[in-house]
Amino acid sequence: MTEKADKRTIDRVCRMELYFDILTLTLKEAPDMLKRDKYIMKILKALTDYYDKGAWRKDYELDERGGFPKELKRGVLSEDGIYNLLTEIKAEITPHL
Repeated sequence: MTEKADKRTIDRVCRMELYFDILTLTLKEAPDMLKRDKYIMKILKALTDYYDKGAWRKDYELDERGGFPKELKRGVLSEDGIYNLLTEIKAEITPHL
């Protein structure tokens, strides 16, 4: 039997999905906000921590095993998507020498 995501895990993926979407739009439409808007910086830290500290990997693996509802939006669990977004943001906010 396939392990199913609990409510807390689903809520986390939904929250990270929202952060992923906000940061994607911010990078495209208002990249200067990445360095000066406290809310944007807060969600960037949360998404970066999610990816770097292992929670993303656990959710990704659970998704690979079919543990999330099919109707759940979960683009944040795309391996290339989150990595590319965080890399592009880092390039945007790092001073160019």
